[in-house]
Amino acid sequence: MESLPLAGLNIVVTRPREQAVQLQQRIEQLGGNVILFPLLEIEPVSDTRLLHELVARLSDFDLAIFISPNAVLYGMAAIQASSAPPASLRVATVGQGSAQALRDAGVKEVIAPQGRSDSEALLALPQLQNVRSWKVVIFRGNGGRELLGDTLKARGAEVEYITCYHRSKPLQDIDTLLARKPDAITLSSSEALGYLWDMLDETGRKQISSVPLLVPHARIADKARQQGWQQVMQTGGGDDGVVSGLVAWSKATI
Repeated sequence: MESLPLAGLNIVVTRPREQAVQLQQRIEQLGGNVILFPLLEIEPVSDTRLLHELVARLSDFDLAIFISPNAVLYGMAAIQASSAPPASLRVATVGQGSAQALRDAGVKEVIAPQGRSDSEALLALPQLQNVRSWKVVIFRGNGGRELLGDTLKARGAEVEYITCYHRSKPLQDIDTLLARKPDAITLSSSEALGYLWDMLDETGRKQISSVPLLVPHARIADKARQQGWQQVMQTGGGDDGVVSGLVAWSKATI
């Protein structure tokens, strides 16, 4: 086991439980001890009427954007329950994980940025520069950033949002996490970072802020540093990015 790059290291995975399985397996294959500590719970919307009403007029739209793998999961389920996506509909998403989920769901052509996985990277693509008079629908969870829709509106598009899942804060015992003495924490959203920080009292914040924090976006990294985290590392997106970041971190600390 000593030859494995994450051997004996306690790695916290904060993704929703259903989305943590593959990452957990990959970390364990590299010798790490995974501490599952979900900071978000994901569930479908309880009232699907608006979702199904939008899907029924999906042929009116020029572009559908899926904001996350969860948006793909619940949005595509609603679409496929009705019919296949219209052949004329362009489909986009913010990251390669979501793009792969769309391809797995049968979407052949997906507009998505390489490398960075955020709204800014998607908006920078040439396919989204000339969208005047386009009708765009954004599949997302409750709330979230408005940058994507606001920018497309400024470029002349007509934008609608549709909520296809809900995020909520799970009940967690922060003392249990601290007692496990984590060596590193992986975290994938600003919302989850806020939840984690809010769970901690002043003593807990001092204790945990020295633990290396691995995040996939500069925006999250900036927020973490503002909170007082001392070791913030930005990784690539998806499982590959997280695992590569963990391996690079562990080698650097040896």
